[in-house]
Amino acid sequence: MNLNERNSAILDALLSNPSTSSALLEKKFDLSKRQLGYSIQKINSWLEHLGIPLIERTSQGHFLIDERVFTALNHVKETAEQHHSSILTARQRTHLLLCMLISKDYLSLDHFSIAMRVSRNTILRDLKNLEKQLEPFHLHIRYSRKHGYHIEGNEFQLRKALMSALMQLLDSEDGLFELMDVLELEEDCVNAFRDRIEMVEKKLSIKFTDEKMRTMPITLFLILQRVRKGECLTDSPIRYKELAGTKEYQAAEEILFDQQGLPEAEKLFITLHLLSANVITANLDAEDAIPNLYPAVDSMLSLFEKVSCIRVQERKQLLDKLMQHIKPAYYRIKYNLTDTTPVPGVLSGEFRSLHQLVKRSLDPLKSFIQAEIPENEQIYITLLIGGWIRQQGESIGEKVKAIVVCPQGVSVSKLMFHELSGLFPEFVFLDSMSVREFITYDLDYDIVFSPVLLETSKKLFITKTMLDTHEKRLLRKQVLTYIHGFVSKQVRTSEIMQIISNHTMIINKKALEQELQAYLGQVDQHVVQPALEESQPLQLSDFLMHQHMKMTYQIGSWEEAVRSCAGILLDKGIIEPRYIDAMIKSCEKDPYIVIGPGIAIPHASPEDGVFRTGMSLLKIKNGVQYLGHRIHILVVIAAKDKKEHIHALMQLMKLSKSKEDMKNMINAAGIPEMKRIILQYSDGAAKEKEMHYG
Repeated sequence: MNLNERNSAILDALLSNPSTSSALLEKKFDLSKRQLGYSIQKINSWLEHLGIPLIERTSQGHFLIDERVFTALNHVKETAEQHHSSILTARQRTHLLLCMLISKDYLSLDHFSIAMRVSRNTILRDLKNLEKQLEPFHLHIRYSRKHGYHIEGNEFQLRKALMSALMQLLDSEDGLFELMDVLELEEDCVNAFRDRIEMVEKKLSIKFTDEKMRTMPITLFLILQRVRKGECLTDSPIRYKELAGTKEYQAAEEILFDQQGLPEAEKLFITLHLLSANVITANLDAEDAIPNLYPAVDSMLSLFEKVSCIRVQERKQLLDKLMQHIKPAYYRIKYNLTDTTPVPGVLSGEFRSLHQLVKRSLDPLKSFIQAEIPENEQIYITLLIGGWIRQQGESIGEKVKAIVVCPQGVSVSKLMFHELSGLFPEFVFLDSMSVREFITYDLDYDIVFSPVLLETSKKLFITKTMLDTHEKRLLRKQVLTYIHGFVSKQVRTSEIMQIISNHTMIINKKALEQELQAYLGQVDQHVVQPALEESQPLQLSDFLMHQHMKMTYQIGSWEEAVRSCAGILLDKGIIEPRYIDAMIKSCEKDPYIVIGPGIAIPHASPEDGVFRTGMSLLKIKNGVQYLGHRIHILVVIAAKDKKEHIHALMQLMKLSKSKEDMKNMINAAGIPEMKRIILQYSDGAAKEKEMHYG
């Protein structure tokens, strides 16, 4: 049993000044005699529940308060403040303050202090922090004796700030409890909106992410509460023509069926809220499509394939997955709502390189939306494309059945699924899903991986969405110890190879290593093999060795330049002759191979005749003309797989962005001078290796 905000304030006033009268309290809190009497009854019911003496009122309107009330309530307040301080962070308190300022009127420091059970000084610090958080939205906290604390600024921006705060606050279950308590929300009211949203899911054949299902009911409730108080949108940026014909507009009208006289701008805002929400699944009908968005996404993916030298398999399915995310992202970007969507996490390892290539591929999407793509939306696209590439050709073992449950949307869920599949190749990973889908999941499984606590009778492993190498090793040890009761001592092939090379000459190092791996893999079929460690990526200097580079003063044509540069790889058996013809044909109308002033990277697909990954470089002092560009440096790339060349390609792109080093490359007197520049863009280990062995 808890006191509401008003009754807590009245009790606080009585304890601060026991000699106060009923008349003074009625004036201070703007209450009638009947309302004050009702509040005193509620306070006494609460005191009785705690076993504390009741507050008596004299016929003259004064109060009699037993000393034990002061002693007991001081203890209760101190305990409550310690409890709240240990749970609520400063950031959570600022989010709660914002929600109070948006939903309530005539707020004082006492209101905030009582609601969150912290001191007035703590509240003042939190208000200063909130003021800083509101700066990007051009909102300001004001105070007047007449209106108390309130927020001034554009209503559309205020709602954006609210959605951003709710997204972060409701990321945990205790956040929802605190919000309901502070705002004195009835659970039935919020659940009613949740039911309406689930009705929308059925109507639109979609499933919103768990995060959206947490925030959307409360968001709609608080926004409609503001509208009823007359806080409506003015000068709204939302265009009626663009949204009124969508299924989401019809769904918004059904959600708002009992809201009579609602302005059109408010219906459009709810429609936009539905359109911009992330989904787990969606049936994308042709009549719901945004005109020309699909071709823009298709062009983006084609450009990614070109700049990364990767040919995506099952391309149509990936395009459908991208559309599922990019359709709501389109509305978020267009109406500047991207800060209402969570950032999926920090990219690491291979995904960092892929992210740079995705960034270079976004021009068709930017041109279509006519806006820059925010970083958090870029990361989602990288996770989708990167997860898809990892998924191609993966092999899963046959023993333990595992599932992955993630509340952060389809992109992060799929990434976790493929990260863990790679970490445990001996397991069968059945599905990745949201928390809501998990509740009704009926297939048999042995273990669950999730970043959040779940109610399950099976073994649950709590893990982060993205793991570094050390965290992967610890998780693998923990899981295998649970499954098998032990983790076998790892016998490293690399260590055996080192011992052999210390005592004899190895004629065919690769063949010996393969045979050792095959033998060690069958020594004991019951021994659990640990996941392979990530190999060090090849450097630009590993590909562009001295014998893979040449120079000339001038050359007759672009085609002659490509054939001359590719001839190095042909002579070394890295490519077939038909790969050169495929490159020349691909380059006829493809300016995207120009990665910087004076430098181009001709390439074709692996199936056009690549035996193994390689690169070659041709420097043309006088340059050669190509589609309006004067090219001085050609780097032919032959990629056998989707990963081996990526790290070196990123280093080459970094070099292409340096005006000084590109000028030095073009003016270099010889290949050793160019090699020294290339080494500057290779990792430290590769530099030492090159300098030592020449």
